[in-house]
Amino acid sequence: MQSCEISSDSTDDPLSSGLRRHRQPRIVVIGAGLAGLTATKTLLESGFTNVTVLEASDRIGGRVQSIQHDKAILELGATWIHGANGNPVYHLAEDSGLLEHTTDEERSVGRISLYAKNGVAHYQTNNGKRIPKDLVEEFSDLYNEVYELTQEFFQNGKPVGAESQNSVGIFTRDVVRRKIMLDPDDSENTKKLKLSMLQQYLKVESCESSSPSMDEVSLSEFGEWTEIPGAHHVIPGGFMQVVELLAQDIPARMIRRGKPVRRIHWNYSYSEEISQGEHEHDHNRDCWPSQAPAHVECEDGERLPADHIIITASLGVLKKSHETLFSPGLPRDKVHAIDKLGISTTDKIFLEFDEPFWSPDCNSIQFVWEDEAQLEQLAYPQELWYRKICSFDVLYPPERYGYMLSGWICGEEALIMERCDDETVAETCTELLRMFTGNPNIPKPRRILRSSWGSNPYIRGSYSFTRVGSSGGDVERLATPLPYAKSTKAPPLQVLFAGEATHRKYYSTTHGALLSGQREASRLIQMYQDLYNAETTKPNM
Repeated sequence: MQSCEISSDSTDDPLSSGLRRHRQPRIVVIGAGLAGLTATKTLLESGFTNVTVLEASDRIGGRVQSIQHDKAILELGATWIHGANGNPVYHLAEDSGLLEHTTDEERSVGRISLYAKNGVAHYQTNNGKRIPKDLVEEFSDLYNEVYELTQEFFQNGKPVGAESQNSVGIFTRDVVRRKIMLDPDDSENTKKLKLSMLQQYLKVESCESSSPSMDEVSLSEFGEWTEIPGAHHVIPGGFMQVVELLAQDIPARMIRRGKPVRRIHWNYSYSEEISQGEHEHDHNRDCWPSQAPAHVECEDGERLPADHIIITASLGVLKKSHETLFSPGLPRDKVHAIDKLGISTTDKIFLEFDEPFWSPDCNSIQFVWEDEAQLEQLAYPQELWYRKICSFDVLYPPERYGYMLSGWICGEEALIMERCDDETVAETCTELLRMFTGNPNIPKPRRILRSSWGSNPYIRGSYSFTRVGSSGGDVERLATPLPYAKSTKAPPLQVLFAGEATHRKYYSTTHGALLSGQREASRLIQMYQDLYNAETTKPNM
């Protein structure tokens, strides 16, 4: 019999040697976002060369999208590097000089999103009044105290009471309201303002979590999401610079844009005639069957045979399309995980003005609706979608951005906003700013730019969260490759899953996406290392 053993005089490691001697594994990566590009880069660095990246859209980057706007770069997608110490995205950016021009104002240590750590958030009511700074700070301390309590259920194994319905929103609202109402020092008017601020804080928290409402976020799992220590950083040249760093060593021919996928066939489900040409390979390779266990069928009819497919599609795409995307269909437990985990839309609305109407100390304008103080759920009819806009941040420094505000909206209301035209959104935002600041003379913005992640058919949402009824175990099940190792003798690791939604601790982040791509590439690298290591000890026959 022909030996597939590596020659003993090889000075290479078994993986490099084996990859040269055998037919290169055919690997297809679906999606050219951070996860897909990282997986591809990691594989190439380990000697894999037969890698094809299929990107449905006409650009790379996925949920990273930096737009040149005069001197500035505006981020429609990922904006911050969340944390520094041990964050691979931070170290990649720092080592490559991408943070050299990041100003102090573009480093934030706060948990709630701000473009600047300097200045003061102006909390304005719909009656055009600014809430006093000391009252805001007092409420903020109370809210953050309760936020810490929400972390304890997972981190300390604290049992969740039935009254909270395992919901972060319900728990937070109940506890904060109770504390506000029991405070003997506050007037009724002060209590009402604090109750109204509570609703505004929960809207901001929803935008941070990319959930329709914090009522949908699981209390028992909330504390598993892990914050990396250190400041949050903005990349002045745009987050796309990180994408470009990952892509720069990937040959351009490997990344095929405008190639949406119709179906992923795995476990030899795609019957095919193997051409004679596929059987013809040299004598060093005939211990490697060339019939592909998997195929990727593209919308344009092209199909690519594959030994391994790494799919980095968003959770939103999987929710919408998994029933038709996979043949055979996904195992029931993976379908349940996709169904149970949450993803929603968080959108940004950029407004550019000729002159600032805000004071120099103002770093954001927060919208506090006094008539929402006692509401149990913040659900609005379509025509009131604008009530979900929680705030506008001031972009710093003005020398770079000009006079620019960035508004935030999430949930179903963000999808309604996406369906409106620019004129309607600009007019609506102007009216809101006039109402909340009490300044009827605020002009309409000279320009508007906004994101539309929810209606993008190749994204369908911003990022994932652990919905009530889901757990970190569902994230693990989503990330588990197919076929399941213990249930079959079929070729392993045919379909692998990456993307932020598959990272148990860092879901919703760019570093979670990057690490998930590394993780899936490492599975393949380890498998082939083990395979070729075994060959070096295999006796000749």
